[in-house]
Amino acid sequence: MLTVLILTRDEERHIERAIRSVKPFAERIVVIDSFSADRTVEIALATGAEVLQQTFTSHARQFEWGVRQADIRTEWLMRLDADEVIGAELAEEICETLPAMAADVSGIALKRKQIFLGRWIRHGGRYPLVLTRIWRHGRGRVEDRWMDEHVVIDGGRIVCLQQPFADHNLNDLGFFVEKHNRYATREAVEILNRRHGLFQREIRGRQDQTAPGVARKRWIKEQVYDRMPFPLAALGYFLFRYVVQLGFLDGREGLIYHGLQGFWYRFLVGAKVFEWERALRRHVTAENKRNELARLTGLSL
Repeated sequence: MLTVLILTRDEERHIERAIRSVKPFAERIVVIDSFSADRTVEIALATGAEVLQQTFTSHARQFEWGVRQADIRTEWLMRLDADEVIGAELAEEICETLPAMAADVSGIALKRKQIFLGRWIRHGGRYPLVLTRIWRHGRGRVEDRWMDEHVVIDGGRIVCLQQPFADHNLNDLGFFVEKHNRYATREAVEILNRRHGLFQREIRGRQDQTAPGVARKRWIKEQVYDRMPFPLAALGYFLFRYVVQLGFLDGREGLIYHGLQGFWYRFLVGAKVFEWERALRRHVTAENKRNELARLTGLSL
């Protein structure tokens, strides 16, 4: 009843774990690989997945390309990152609930828990992060955004399962910093696009919906947070997570995680917007600004 799509690039440490975690309920597993230089493809094939390869531009476009190319025949579709794991309890819940799902249910949200330096980050607003990850084929899509893309459901209800899945990357802090530096570039592009109208933004239909809470958080971020001076916004967000939302209870691992992801990353996004905003002022037209931003970021805008 369900096809799982997994995006990969150099994920030999994670891909077998991810594939094996979905085997109890997946009829088909398709890996969409961005021409990995390691053993990702070899391991995925040996573990029972199919592999398609496409040059990466963004997570959203890579996933939607995979949906089109994979010729999905199952009723349900699932998105999973290579460093994520579906636990045995959640796999059992999916097996039990999916066949009996009401006809008006179009999407299924899952609760994500963050594992960082071996510790479950329970506080600071990080659990549960509710994300739509399973949907009826043809009733959902991934938003065409450079960063912070979500699955959007067209009509029907979204229900949430009880058991969580884990985001558990096994790489070191250097990888974490490099990855979030790339993410900061993409998020800065999204902010500058809203300010300057550099390229078309996706417009949702009247029936479109995301997981509970996503729209409210995005409104706060775009209408309040992104309009504040970025040093003040980043510091305020960190203090809110670490003090008000009790992030300090996550121990030393939590201090590192909330400090990096809740302050340093947010500060870096704001700094990149500040830097590139100054460069864009030299240009008048949206096309020239877009070309300049593409040159600065290395992205194909």
